[in-house]
Amino acid sequence: MEQTLYEFAGGDVALLKLARAHHARCLADPELNHPFSHPGQHPQHVERLAAYWAEVFGGAPSYSQVGGNQTHLIAMHAGNGDMSDLGRRFVECFVAAADDAGLPADTRFREALRAYMEWAVQEFDRFPDDATAVPVGLTTPRWGWDGLLSG
Repeated sequence: MEQTLYEFAGGDVALLKLARAHHARCLADPELNHPFSHPGQHPQHVERLAAYWAEVFGGAPSYSQVGGNQTHLIAMHAGNGDMSDLGRRFVECFVAAADDAGLPADTRFREALRAYMEWAVQEFDRFPDDATAVPVGLTTPRWGWDGLLSG
């Protein structure tokens, strides 16, 4: 049986490194800085992001078990208008952060990570005009080597 992306990445430790590196890159980006530095951000934002990505890539459902859900996440990012340029920048920061975090450089693995984040950016930008339009009951997606598994 093939390893999950979570296992191949190096588990929780690796995903926390990725979340820290990604957050640092977003703070350093002149366009992404504002949404990543606002005072209302959760104090454990990076840790929660790491838990979310760990779950998405095949780790334990620890993000969902503590009450995190996809509906809330998408609604939190909805209603902000067209964010396509920020989404592109977000993906590029994510891809570069994988290097910063020392994740495996395996081509297939990196392609799966990029494909996930490109999909996720589109998913999070589905409701640019109205956060109340986000459906209730969305579950945390699961992403594998060949794309979306569930969610």
